[in-house]
Amino acid sequence: MKKLLPIGISDFKKVIEGGYAYVDKTMLIQELLEKGGDVALIPRMRRFGKTLNLSMLRYFFEKTNCDTSYLFRSLNIWKNDQYRAMQGQFPVIFLSLKDVKHSSWQEAFESFRWVVAKEFERHRYLLEEELQGTLLKQQEKEDYLKILNKTASQTLIEQSLLILTEWLQRYHKKNVILLIDEYDTPAHAAYIGGYYEDLIAFLRNWLSGGLKDNRYLERGVLTGILRIAKESVFSGLNNISTFTILSEDFQDKFGLLESEVKQLLVDFGLQSAHSEIRQWYNGYRIGSCEGIYNPWSVLNCIAKNGALAPYWVNTSDNALMKQLIARGTDDFKADIEELLNGKSIKKIIEEGVVFSNLEQSPNAVWALLLFSGYLTLAATPSYGIPSSLRIPNVEVRELYISMIFEWFEKSIHQSKYRQLLNSLIAGDLDTFSQIFQEFLISAVSVFDISADEPEKIYHAFILGMLLGLSDRYEVKSNRESGFGRYDVCLIPKNPHDLGIIMEFKKVGRFEQTTLEDAVTSALKQIEEKQYKQELLDRGITRILLLGLAFEGKRVLIRSKV
Repeated sequence: MKKLLPIGISDFKKVIEGGYAYVDKTMLIQELLEKGGDVALIPRMRRFGKTLNLSMLRYFFEKTNCDTSYLFRSLNIWKNDQYRAMQGQFPVIFLSLKDVKHSSWQEAFESFRWVVAKEFERHRYLLEEELQGTLLKQQEKEDYLKILNKTASQTLIEQSLLILTEWLQRYHKKNVILLIDEYDTPAHAAYIGGYYEDLIAFLRNWLSGGLKDNRYLERGVLTGILRIAKESVFSGLNNISTFTILSEDFQDKFGLLESEVKQLLVDFGLQSAHSEIRQWYNGYRIGSCEGIYNPWSVLNCIAKNGALAPYWVNTSDNALMKQLIARGTDDFKADIEELLNGKSIKKIIEEGVVFSNLEQSPNAVWALLLFSGYLTLAATPSYGIPSSLRIPNVEVRELYISMIFEWFEKSIHQSKYRQLLNSLIAGDLDTFSQIFQEFLISAVSVFDISADEPEKIYHAFILGMLLGLSDRYEVKSNRESGFGRYDVCLIPKNPHDLGIIMEFKKVGRFEQTTLEDAVTSALKQIEEKQYKQELLDRGITRILLLGLAFEGKRVLIRSKV
C-alpha cells in the first residue's frame, strides 16, 4: 500500500503518526548542535521544507508531559546515543510568522499579538502554577494575562520573547530553545504595504529581546527566505550565525536530493517519469550540493500521477518579483534574455538584503531572485568572486515567460500581438513592419529603450516578443551558424514552415549612417556569414532573411527570401 503524501502538512508529529511519506532530514539536529552556534539563521527558498524541519526540531527537543521519542525511533538521529539523550529535555518556544502579512502596520501588529498570545496560551501552565505557588510575581501575572487577552502594549510584546524564556527557565530549570519560522515574511509584506520602517523597528526590538545576551536561551533557530541585512533587524546581535544557500553548512537538509527523489518515485511507481521530473523541478544548488529538487513540486507531481505543471510558482502571487523585474533597467532585461536562452550570468551577491535598496541596486534584485528560488547558483560560490546564476529548471522558466507575456500585453492588445506574430511567420513583411513599429513605440514605458543603448536591448525586446511562437518554433539567439553568430533564428518544428534569420543594427544619435544603410548592412552580413546554414542542416529550405535597423524608437525592416 502506497504511503500518503504530506502535501500542505508541516506538523512533524502528524506526518509520522499519519504514516505519510517522510524523507529523513533528522540529521539536521546533529549538524545544528555541532555547527549552528547560539543562534542559527537558515534562509531557504519558499516551500523547501523549512516549517517541517522546524517542527521536527520542536518535537525532538521539547520537554512535555507526553513521551515523543517514538516519533524518532526509526529515523537516523536515533542511531546516535549522544544526541538521542537530548530528546525531550528542553522547554521550547515555537512561533511562525507566515501569516503576518498585512497592508498596514496596525493590522500587522495585531497579528503579532495573536501569534505571541497563541504561544503563551500553549504554556498556560506557567500561569496556573501561580495559583499553587510563587512562580510568577503579581506584575508578571498581569503581563501574562494582558498578552493572553491581546491587550498588551507594543512595548510588552517587544519584550515577550525575553520574558517567556525567563519564565520557562524558572519553571523547568533548563534553558529554552527558541524556534521562529518565516521570520522575514512580515518584512516582505511591509515593503509592499509601505510600512517597512515601522515593522523593522518592532522586529529589531522583539528579536533582540529574545536573542541578545539572553541568559535563559539554550539555542535559537530562525528560518525564512531572506537574510535581512544585519543593520536592519539584527543590529547589535553578535551571536547569530547565518547559513544562506551560499554556505555549505546544512546544504543537504532542505529540498530533496537525487537519491531521495528516486526512492519516492519507486515507492509511487513513477520511475519512468524521472527524466521529465528532473527537467521540471531539479536544478537548484545550495553551497556545493547540486541537483536539488523543489520538494513541493515533486510531491504535487507525484500526487497528480506524474503530471508536469508549475506547482511551486503558482503557490504565490509573485507580486514583488514581477514588480522588480518590470521596473528593471535595460541591462537587467537583457540579462533576463540571456537567462531565458539557457545561459548563466555573473553577479555580485550580498547575503544581506536591504529592501529599501531593491529599486536602486541591481545587485540587491539579483540577490532577492537567487535567495527566493527564481534563480540558482550555476557553480559553487567563492567569497569575493561574482556568483554565476542561472534559471534552475523548466518550471521557473515558465514563470519568466509568463511575466514577459504580461509586459507585452501592456504594450499591445493580445489580438494584435497574435497578428504581429502570424504576419512574421507568413512572410507578410508589410503587416509585420507596421505593427512592429507601433509595438516598439507603445513599449517605451515597459522597456525604456533609448537611442544610446546597445543592440542587446533590442535583442532582449524581440526575444521576449518571439516567445509567443514557442509552440511552433525553436527561438535561438546568438548561436554559431556558418561563419559567425546570428542575432536570432526561428527554426520551425515543421520543416515545411518558414525559417527566419534576424540580424539587428543600431544607428546612434550622432552617427552619419542612415537606417537604410544599416538595414542593408544587416542583410549583407546574414548572407556573407552564411547564417542560414543551421536551417539548411535541419532540412529547411524556405528561409526568410530579415534585417532590422533601429534608431531609438524608429525601426526599418527589410527582407530577402
